[in-house]
Amino acid sequence: MTEHIFSLQNISPLEVYGVNDTRLRQIQSDFPEVRFVARGEDLKISGEEEKIEQLKAIIGALIEEVSRKGPLSENRFLEILQPDNRPAQQGDEKIGPDTVILHGSGGLLIKARNKGQRQIVASANKNDIVFAIGPAGTGKTYMAVALAVKALKEKQVKRIVLSRPAVDAGESLGFLPGDMKEKVDPYLRPLYDALGDMIHSEKLKYYLENNTIEIVPLAYMRGRTLNNAFVIVDEAQNATEMQFKMLLTRLGEYSRMIITGDDSQIDLPPKVRSGLKQALRILPEIDGIGLIRMHTADVIRHKLVKDIIKAYNKEDKRKTEKAEKAEKSEKK
Repeated sequence: MTEHIFSLQNISPLEVYGVNDTRLRQIQSDFPEVRFVARGEDLKISGEEEKIEQLKAIIGALIEEVSRKGPLSENRFLEILQPDNRPAQQGDEKIGPDTVILHGSGGLLIKARNKGQRQIVASANKNDIVFAIGPAGTGKTYMAVALAVKALKEKQVKRIVLSRPAVDAGESLGFLPGDMKEKVDPYLRPLYDALGDMIHSEKLKYYLENNTIEIVPLAYMRGRTLNNAFVIVDEAQNATEMQFKMLLTRLGEYSRMIITGDDSQIDLPPKVRSGLKQALRILPEIDGIGLIRMHTADVIRHKLVKDIIKAYNKEDKRKTEKAEKAEKSEKK
């Protein structure tokens, strides 16, 4: 039997326990074999050592979050509670939810916030090319940008190249107003937003002006060799097979690449095949290439987003089964 006492000095117990102790009861429901005794600013827990260690991580994270940021949103509370967001157990990758990947602009601490993001970090430490595949909201692009900025700051690479196909939800680039930069910028906005969190605005402006950080549409990568670079390709499911082969063969000496995408959200015309799907079939067995599959549980947006993704996945599965059934009937 192990015992531990948390002291909630300088923070309101209400922020940790919840109104009428609802948060505390929710934690208790996940650990029914552990005894909880809350008295004022002290919370005592007792039980098996393994369970106590898990609770120390969870409650400790709650206390730290409230101490640093103040009142905790319900979404963030539920996120900390998720099993995949608890510290790695012995034998797992030594990248836990408290491991700081990068110190961003304004003192922002960039951390891997779910299991999938921690797997991306671990894979990028071992492989020169990493595929990070999963639904929207899992933070795969954000983590890729964080790793690229970290590599640049630590002088592991001389520049960052960020790219994505200029294809989005059926819109044609040619029909958009403005010059090429104005046409392309909306497609690259998620990359700009992530960079803004990690590099001070004046420094980022300097990097962009001297091409230390280069943001380009995928079509403009042809004919180049990218040496001493950290390359990120976002929304890769919208690259064609020809574009994908061209992209992968751009990688030069002392360079690394992270490719992010969601192979369930392809916006290419019906008769154009996704290069990402082909690459995922033929490349993951190559030594030096890593593949990380992120899932609905890794979504870190509003808690409803997970349910929305599940509903759409269920509908897609229903349509596929219906189409297969119809095809079998026609053959008969």
